[in-house]
Amino acid sequence: MDKREISQVFKSRLRILIERRGESVSAFARRCSLDRSALSQFLDEQIVRLPRAETLNAIAISENVSTDWLLGVSQDEGNLGEVSSLLSIEKGQLGSHDSILASWQREAVGYKIRYSPSSLPDLLRTKAVTEYEFGASKDTYVNIKTGQSQQQLDYTRLPETDMEVIMPMQRLQNLAEGTDIWRNLARGARQAQLAHIAHLLEELYPTFRLFLYDGQVHYSAPFTVFGPQRAAIYLGDMYMVINAVEHIRDLTKRFDSVIRIAQIQPDEAASWVNSLKVI
Repeated sequence: MDKREISQVFKSRLRILIERRGESVSAFARRCSLDRSALSQFLDEQIVRLPRAETLNAIAISENVSTDWLLGVSQDEGNLGEVSSLLSIEKGQLGSHDSILASWQREAVGYKIRYSPSSLPDLLRTKAVTEYEFGASKDTYVNIKTGQSQQQLDYTRLPETDMEVIMPMQRLQNLAEGTDIWRNLARGARQAQLAHIAHLLEELYPTFRLFLYDGQVHYSAPFTVFGPQRAAIYLGDMYMVINAVEHIRDLTKRFDSVIRIAQIQPDEAASWVNSLKVI
């Protein structure tokens, strides 16, 4: 990460600590033996400033967190000297509308989220398609998935969000033609789904950008990069979570390489979807 990225992580984690204490900036500064004006500058979005070593240590000791966590080198708050795991496995937590993905998204507000979905992006699904894809499960599961999709859509509508999605164009072509996994989905439901996607692509652009690539030439596994904080590879009902900075950077580069070869750019995506002939 460059200085600006590290500064943004430090600001974010300072806010977490202050909110956790439930106290004012002045009170937090006093308890950490910091100058009030210096702390305000650290929190100012217009100022790129990193703390000196003694300031960083003072905050870490006061809040019982690691300096690595404060600077975004580690995703584990830990105690001083603790080393976080580079990889972990997390369950999907489908027992609640407040999914683990939603919590990761909230923590990534202000950063770019890069998303390669396994099927259609959750926030673009209609209820009919959700029921079709997950109908073999109990009704409560479908309701949870519907709630999570709405939650992600609400998140994407926030003005401070920034999300890019990569997907093979054939996935939408198959949806229009009723082939592959969509062969048993009624024509009307497929048509409504494509219209819904086109509408949201127009509404959410430019903070939500869809890049479509040729799936016959290129491939991308399903994964999400939540800014510089973490990446998650989708494994069905669980995620492989990557916390190592270098690995997150590699996945980011992989994602950006697919963007460069995309055949349909975000400003063309809505009209391209509208042009698909539903059979």
